[in-house]
Amino acid sequence: MLIGHQQPDFLLAVEGLTVSFDGFKAVNDLSFYVEENEIRVIIGPNGAGKTTVLDLICGKTKATSGAIHFRGKDLTKMKENQIVQAGVGRKFQTPSIYEDLTVFENIAFQMREHTQLPESMIRDLVAMKLASVGLRGTGHLMPAELSGGMARRVGLARAIALDPMLIIYDEPFAGLDPISCTVVGNLIRKLNDALGATSIVVSYDAAESMRVIDHVYLISDGVISASGPAEEMAKSQTERAQNASRLITMGEMASSVAHELNQPLTAINNYCTGLVSRIKGRNLSEHDL
Repeated sequence: MLIGHQQPDFLLAVEGLTVSFDGFKAVNDLSFYVEENEIRVIIGPNGAGKTTVLDLICGKTKATSGAIHFRGKDLTKMKENQIVQAGVGRKFQTPSIYEDLTVFENIAFQMREHTQLPESMIRDLVAMKLASVGLRGTGHLMPAELSGGMARRVGLARAIALDPMLIIYDEPFAGLDPISCTVVGNLIRKLNDALGATSIVVSYDAAESMRVIDHVYLISDGVISASGPAEEMAKSQTERAQNASRLITMGEMASSVAHELNQPLTAINNYCTGLVSRIKGRNLSEHDL
């Protein structure tokens, strides 16, 4: 662990991060590192601590202990607005849009709040941000006139309004149909590469996330239970699914034999028990089956 400093290769270094709520550790001594221009995903079930990690990075929640180093600064000691100005943008699960402002004003609000740019430049920048998320020419629309997918894109345009070096996505695929998931996934990849940014995606949708990201963290009960490159993790997941399928098939065959002979088959039961052990030990090969 690199406690106390950040290596140059890491844009973000989360070290020994812990946060407790009434004695319950939602995040427990968590450490991970993110390199520049990567897309990393944090996957886990509801209540695993995924969104809490994002809240800690963005300053919405304060850590009980640990550090979050970003470009030489410890984010745990900074306020939310300071973290935004330092170069961290966040796309919330629910689109964060002001209902009484036009699409243009929603994007421009970020720039006016955090910069001293002239209005002429803000107009050009807003047009560029909307074009980058596929919403060219929609600046005059009100939020009530937007579809759900368009509203999400406006939220994304707000997240990248200040050209952040680190973009954080909270459940970007939640509630979307398969086609929309593909569109959003491709957009995340496109923006990351075009902006030269780094992204962290929190998602429960492992299959969709694997298509666009570089590295995976599996989180459970506030700790990282597994991590690795996306290709390796996807391959491992496929192998586990195939082995489980084979085990089910063998179990069905054993049950069929037992039924035909109409007697207990201790040998078959013992064989199935051994098969389970070999699968759990990851020593299963094709001829074993």
